[in-house]
Amino acid sequence: MDHRDASAVPGPGGLRLRRWREEDLPALLEAYEDPAMRRWLATQVSGADGAAGWLEAQRRGWATGTRFAFAVTERVTGARQEGGPVGAPLGNIVLKRPDPRNDRAEVGYWTTAAARGRGVASRALTALTDWAFAEFAEFAEFAEQGLTRLELLHQVDNEASCRVAEKCGYALARVIPALPPDYPLDGHVHVREAPPVALSRPAGRRAEAAGTGGGRASGR
Repeated sequence: MDHRDASAVPGPGGLRLRRWREEDLPALLEAYEDPAMRRWLATQVSGADGAAGWLEAQRRGWATGTRFAFAVTERVTGARQEGGPVGAPLGNIVLKRPDPRNDRAEVGYWTTAAARGRGVASRALTALTDWAFAEFAEFAEFAEQGLTRLELLHQVDNEASCRVAEKCGYALARVIPALPPDYPLDGHVHVREAPPVALSRPAGRRAEAAGTGGGRASGR
């Protein structure tokens, strides 16, 4: 499968990761009205033009192989899901790889206010982590080496993101110093290494596999 045109990625507990669509823009704007989003995210989205620009940035990321953003949705039946209409985004989860030749990448996420408290963030991060290590194990056109490490950054006082990272096997690796005024507090860097099977599997076999995170610290 070409990860630049990935189909939906299944996640634990009925989650489904898919690419963002035009019809998601109202839900995107509603999500960014949440005070928690304004507190933790360095990038803010407002107005129709801002939402359209955000969506275009995600599309460019997929096209260039440097940023892979998924809308987090829920596979349910009936007229509504918890937190909104069926298929409406419950959050965003992203793999950021500015230099596709690097064997490391960063993950980030956010969830809507209505979706919090149900393990959406940890389930989505689990799905993205598994997808990333499987998809980028040996795609030479994107990397001279396979993806061997994922990092998750968050501001030190974002305790919810700390818990999500640890629950998903991202160990605290180091603390990075504050950089006021943009980053007034220290940041945590959590790391998840690729499983040995992803690193040792022959190329032909590798291809067969398959509150808010990041936050202000992720802009460093």
